[in-house]
Amino acid sequence: MNRTPGATGFDSCPAPVASSRLHDAVAATLAIGSLSLCLIVTLTVFSIKLSMATPIPA
Repeated sequence: MNRTPGATGFDSCPAPVASSRLHDAVAATLAIGSLSLCLIVTLTVFSIKLSMATPIPA
């Protein structure tokens, strides 16, 4: 069994784990999720402000 010089332990070349299409899909999913979360928070804040500004009928 021959060892290549300098390739000890974790110092060897890293192997690609996932494809670039998978990385792009995960990034797009995270971007869409964060945008939808921001939209939900914005609508919630505006609806709370609107409900607080509306007088309660007696």
